Formats: sequence, structure tokens, C-alpha cells
Amino acid sequence: MKTYISMIRGINVGGKRVKMADLKDLYLSLNLKNVTSYIQSGNVIFRTENNDSDGISKEIQEKILDIFGYEVTVIIKTLSEFKNIIDGLPFDIEEQEHLYLTFLSDKPQNNLHEIDLSEVNGIKEGEKFIISSKEVYLYLPYGYGRTKLNNNFLEKKLHLNATTRNWKTVNKLYQIASSIKSE
Repeated sequence: MKTYISMIRGINVGGKRVKMADLKDLYLSLNLKNVTSYIQSGNVIFRTENNDSDGISKEIQEKILDIFGYEVTVIIKTLSEFKNIIDGLPFDIEEQEHLYLTFLSDKPQNNLHEIDLSEVNGIKEGEKFIISSKEVYLYLPYGYGRTKLNNNFLEKKLHLNATTRNWKTVNKLYQIASSIKSE
């Protein structure tokens, strides 16, 4: 069995309210095992013998739409992919409270590095981003709530779906997933 970490974009923000117990039940109804949620923002860890993460993601999205009426994006990573993402942190920064990770639904076809960020109204001095495959590492010294380098900006520029987690949450998800991998 493989351990997966799923992140749902847009759950429990705005009007899309879902109790984590209900979300856990939804995952269990799809025959996913060892289902564990973390905080109220749509982070769910589970195990399955199914190796098709895209197929699992699509099933979860369809079930959320069917049960709750919400069209959402579900991004799924394996435990080993998550470890590689954490180990691949490109910033040598001690202030981890300013680090964020945006998970993309696919690898970008266009290159965000070609965008002149000075032309984007509201980008603050010191903000940094690095794209690595299907992730965008962000260093945001003024916080995520004050940046223009948010999900909406990245989705518009890259033509992909995205969801962002702070570095503390990324590490906690990996820690939880690591603890259930051998159950």
C-alpha cells in the first residue's frame, strides 16, 4: 500500500464549508485506508493500493462535487514525492515562518521566470519564488496574506490549478504521513 497526501484547494475558505469528519467519511467511502485529516483546510492523508494518483484525485473531486456541491481541485502527492519536495527546498533561510509551497496541478508549460515581476502591481521587495517541477517555493517576508504571488496570480499566469500551504503545514503533513506508512 502507498501513502498519499492530498490537498484540496478552497475548502473551508469563503463559503465552501466541509467538516473534516465528513471529508474523512468521503475518503473512506472510496475505500481509502488509514484516512487522517490535518487542520480545517482540506489536508487528508490516506493509504491505498491504487497507484493512479490522477485517478484518485478525480474520484475525490467528483465525490466532493456530488456530496457537497463544490467544484474543487485535489492535488495528491506520494510520501516519497513529499520528502523530495521538502529536501529540495531551494532557499537557505532560517526564517521558516516566511516559507510557503504552492502545489500545482501539473508541470507548467510556460515559464513564470520570464514574467517581469516589477510590472506586477503590488509585488513587494524581497519576495522570491522558484518553480521546481509541479511546485512553487515561495519566500514571503511580509506573509502570504499580503503577497500578490498567491494562488490566483499563479493560476492565471501558469494556466494551472494551485493550492498553497505554509512550510510548517508541509512538514507536519509529511510527519503525519510518515507515521502511518507502515500500519
